[in-house]
Amino acid sequence: MAKRLFTALGQTFTATAVSTNLANATYMALKGGSTTQLIDVLEVLVSGKATASTVAAIELCRSITIANVPVALASPNADGPMHPATAALSAPPVTFVAASTGPFVDNTAAIAKLNLALNLFGGIIRWNAAPTQQWSNLGSTAATFGESVLFNSSTGGGSSGLADAHIMYEPY
Repeated sequence: MAKRLFTALGQTFTATAVSTNLANATYMALKGGSTTQLIDVLEVLVSGKATASTVAAIELCRSITIANVPVALASPNADGPMHPATAALSAPPVTFVAASTGPFVDNTAAIAKLNLALNLFGGIIRWNAAPTQQWSNLGSTAATFGESVLFNSSTGGGSSGLADAHIMYEPY
């Protein structure tokens, strides 16, 4: 398959407590385009753009209740193939930063959370998966680990701030 890049530019990653639905334009979410689609997340990059020192507790985690009616991406946000000869997918993954009801993230100990904390005052964090250590989604429902969310956790001690971010992934 072909690698894709999901980008959110100039987004305020508002610090939000876990065990709540996330508000629009405070997160990046990725889920399968079908109930059986496998997606491997290969890289996450967050570049801080705050005007003062602001520590963000950015996490990549799975939703326990998936978002309802995701809103299509609008500029300056984007999602597209990294190679120009990529064929269109019959079931393209769903990437979004807004929905009628946002994803629900939880502090359950059994849910994996990838820690990507950084200082948003010019800080940069880049997580790149080593071979066989990629983050994976399967399907398009919470029961199948189908939706992952990049957000700023106030439960983890984060404060709100402006940043650009991208998620490099490969759907199968």
